[in-house]
Amino acid sequence: LGGVPITIVISVASILLAIVFALLGAMGRISTVAPVYALATLYVSLVRGTPLIVQIFFVWLALPTIWPAASGIDLIWLGIFALGFNYGAYMTEIFRAGIQAVPRGQREAAAALGLTQQRIMARVVMPQAVRIVTPAVGNEFIAMIKDSALVSFIGVQELMWRASTVGKSKFHNFETLLLAAAVY
Repeated sequence: LGGVPITIVISVASILLAIVFALLGAMGRISTVAPVYALATLYVSLVRGTPLIVQIFFVWLALPTIWPAASGIDLIWLGIFALGFNYGAYMTEIFRAGIQAVPRGQREAAAALGLTQQRIMARVVMPQAVRIVTPAVGNEFIAMIKDSALVSFIGVQELMWRASTVGKSKFHNFETLLLAAAVY
């Protein structure tokens, strides 16, 4: 059970990072600027087209090769980045759909009042979109709590890592994994 706090920290930090990636991705996906749209589409397609475990290993093994400063980063932060990056791609489409679900008349009314596009987005569209996407983000957070077990493969000492380590050392794998499943 000592891994539960770390699992919660990883999940909360990852979902917050995923929201940032999702907002940027959603804005890119609704952009009329071709390079921005293309970059956001590439991000979503590339990340959604590869397994999460591959992305976690890529961040752990390849990132320090590409960016040497990453070799000193704590494993927890690498796991948070990998989960946030992955979930951000999936949540990009949720946020895009939420933004586009706000009725066009709301934007037109705000424009008629003389608001700039940035103000329309910040004061009219986003508050309504947040209400629309909140249930889906909650579902993604629940899924992320379960997927946080995958960072145990790179040595992050969260719930799954502790369950398997204790189970192996005490020869009670079934019991500790059953307890971990109950906690998840």
